[in-house]
Amino acid sequence: MRRHQTVPIGVGAVIATVIAVLAGLVVQAPGARAATLTQIGNFGTNPGNIQMHLYVPDNVAPRPGILVAMHGCNGRATDFYQQTEFASLADRYGFIVIYPQANKSANGLSNCFDVWSNEALQHGGGSDPVSIVSMVNYVVQRHSGDPAQVFATGFSSGAMETVNLLATYPDVFKAGAPFSGVPFGCLGPPGCNDRTPQQWGDLVRNAYPGYTGARPRLMAWHGTADDVLNFSMLQKEVDQWTNVHGVSQTPTSTTSPQSGWTRRVYGSGQVEAYTIDRAGHNLPHPGMAVHAIRFFGLDRTTTPTPTPTVTPTPTPTPTVTPGGNGEIRGVASGRCLDVPNSSTADGTQLQLWDCHGGGNQRWSLTSAQELRILGNKCLDSAGTGNGARIQIYACHGGNNQKWRVNPDGTIVGVQSGLCLDAANNGVANGTRLQLYSCHGGNNQRWTWGGNA
Repeated sequence: MRRHQTVPIGVGAVIATVIAVLAGLVVQAPGARAATLTQIGNFGTNPGNIQMHLYVPDNVAPRPGILVAMHGCNGRATDFYQQTEFASLADRYGFIVIYPQANKSANGLSNCFDVWSNEALQHGGGSDPVSIVSMVNYVVQRHSGDPAQVFATGFSSGAMETVNLLATYPDVFKAGAPFSGVPFGCLGPPGCNDRTPQQWGDLVRNAYPGYTGARPRLMAWHGTADDVLNFSMLQKEVDQWTNVHGVSQTPTSTTSPQSGWTRRVYGSGQVEAYTIDRAGHNLPHPGMAVHAIRFFGLDRTTTPTPTPTVTPTPTPTPTVTPGGNGEIRGVASGRCLDVPNSSTADGTQLQLWDCHGGGNQRWSLTSAQELRILGNKCLDSAGTGNGARIQIYACHGGNNQKWRVNPDGTIVGVQSGLCLDAANNGVANGTRLQLYSCHGGNNQRWTWGGNA
C-alpha cells in the first residue's frame, strides 16, 4: 500500500496532485436504456461558460427530483454518465440527472470545476455555481422538476463542487454526496490547513451572509488509501458540516454496511461519513451510488404502477389508545416493525421482520404521542423529508419522536407530516423504514395488536 500524501496548501498545489487520475474512473456502466444523454444549448445565465448535459429517463416521475452529477478534473460529463450508476438509478426511480461539463484549467489539468475563485465561493458571485443553478432552474421550468428535491454529487473536483454548491446555494440544494472531496473553502486562502470545527463552519456561513434557512445534509465518502486527496479530508468535512448543523462531532452511530465500509452518522442524520478501507482515488465503486440516492430520498420518485380498480373489503384497523402495547404490522407485508437484534443503540435503523412477539417488536403508545420500545427508546425520524431514516433513539420529547396513529392505519410524524413507509413498497425481511409523503398505499398502512 502506498503511503498517504499530505494535501498541500493552495489551489495550484492541491489540484496539481490530481494528475490524470480522474479520467480513468473505474465504475460499473449502466445497463441499456432507450433514453439518451442530451446537450442543452441555451439553459440560462452561464457565467462559467460550461456545458449542460441532461438525462431524462423514459419513466420520468410527474414531479421529478433533480440530481447534479459532476466529473473530476481531466474528466468529461459524457464519461461520468457512462461510467457511473446514476443514470441507471434514474431509470429505476424516475428522477432527472444533470451532468455539467467543466472547463477550467490549473497546473496542467483540464476540465476542473471552479472551487477557488472569489466568484465561486460566494452566493450569487458568478462562475460555475451560478451556471449550475441555472441548469437546475431549466429542469424545474422545462420538466416540472421538484425544487424541493434538488441534490448534488460528484467525484474529486466534482466532489469539491458538490460541497461548494451546498455552501453557496443552501436555498437550492437539499443534500450532497461528495466522493473523495475536501471541505468547503479548502482551495481558497489559506488552504487546507487545520482549522477548528467553528472555523470550518464559519467558511460555510460566510458564503451566504444573512441566510437563516435550513442547511443541506451531507454524505461524504473517502478511501483510506487515497494518495491524491488525503484521507484526513473526510474528518475535516465532518468537522465543518457538523458545526454548520450544530450537532456533536461524536457520531450517534457507527456501523459497517458491508465489508470494508464504515458508516458514521452524526446528529439525527444531518451528516454521514463513509470510510472505505484501502480504497484509492477512484470512487464511487459499484453499489455506492444507490446509498447516496437513498440518502437523498430519490429512491421513491417513480410513477406508481396503476392498481386495478377493485373495491376491497376494508381491513379493520384496531383503535389504538395511549397505553396500548403490541406489534405494529405492515398491511402490505404482514411483517412487523422490528429493532434489529434488539439493539438499544441510538440511531439503530428499523426494519420489517417476521412477527415473533419479542420485546424488540412490542411498541407502546404514550399519552405524549411517543411510540416506545425496549424501555426508554422512542420511534424517531432522522429528518423531515422524503426518505428520512426511521430509527430508535433515547426519548427526549422532540416532535420528531411524536406520531399520530390514525384510524386509516397510517402513522404520521407530527414534525414532518409524512407517513411511516416501507421503502420501495418492500415486503421482505430487512426492508428499511422511512418517512414519505402520504399516498394511501398499503406500504404506509399498519395494524396494531397481537402479542400484547
